[in-house]
Amino acid sequence: MTTTPVTITRIAATSENAEDKILESLRRDGVAIVTGMFSKDHTDQVIKDLAPHFNSDVIDESGFFPSTTQRATGLFAISRACIDIAMHPLFLSVANRLLTSTYTLYYGPEKHIATSKPIISSTVGFRVNPGGKQQALHRDCTDLHSRPCDWPVMIGCVTALTRTHKNNGATIVIPGSHLWEDEDRIPLVEEAVPAELEPGDATIFVGNLYHAGGTNITQDEWRETVGIFMAKGFYRQAENQYLMVPPERCKELQLTPAELRVLGYGISGPACGFVKYKDPMESIFGIIDEETVRL
Repeated sequence: MTTTPVTITRIAATSENAEDKILESLRRDGVAIVTGMFSKDHTDQVIKDLAPHFNSDVIDESGFFPSTTQRATGLFAISRACIDIAMHPLFLSVANRLLTSTYTLYYGPEKHIATSKPIISSTVGFRVNPGGKQQALHRDCTDLHSRPCDWPVMIGCVTALTRTHKNNGATIVIPGSHLWEDEDRIPLVEEAVPAELEPGDATIFVGNLYHAGGTNITQDEWRETVGIFMAKGFYRQAENQYLMVPPERCKELQLTPAELRVLGYGISGPACGFVKYKDPMESIFGIIDEETVRL
């Protein structure tokens, strides 16, 4: 007998104590729908910005994304309107309260408290075309090899650019699955509910919630959304090797594949460190060997 909720809590972005209500829903269900976060003018601008990137996307060879799903990545570099989605004060406040880490340490006899705020993990636009297949149910935090004692380590905010409903591929979620600690428990589609949104609404969820892109059974509706995903800020290198030894310098030095991977240019399985959903070893350095991850 399941105790999974059959609905997703809906909270108006402008409602009193919206931040507290969202956090309460995230802790209880792992997910909340926040209505009215962005205007139609804003979402229309994002649609315009992302169109050429959707149109030039290539099929995901790994099968993680169905061939009917088109993607746009690295949104901070291509759309000011997408940056504004990521920087929405309500979303950032929720992310900071949920994921900010404090740590007590000593330098000799002096006690210090260090603070680490969440950072962008990935930014992705999604277009699910008519006839689109459902994605496999999954947790986003698997890239970070997180365990129940670590949760939550990630938060996602998926904003609708077009009307998003069950029939055109709305994201499906299993409310309450963020509390499952049995690593052998299999998520079932029958347990999932669609996160149905109007343009400008957003689904906010923790990274250990099971979810997936839905099936688009329509013949003439394209479901477009923008996903902003943040993680705890300490999931990165102490010395930023990508700035200290950028790809151009790596090529000048003729670093070996082993040296490039030690610097962090290879994928950490299952898919942490991708660039445009490719292993940088292949997409940046043209290296395809037994350790190259095909995404």
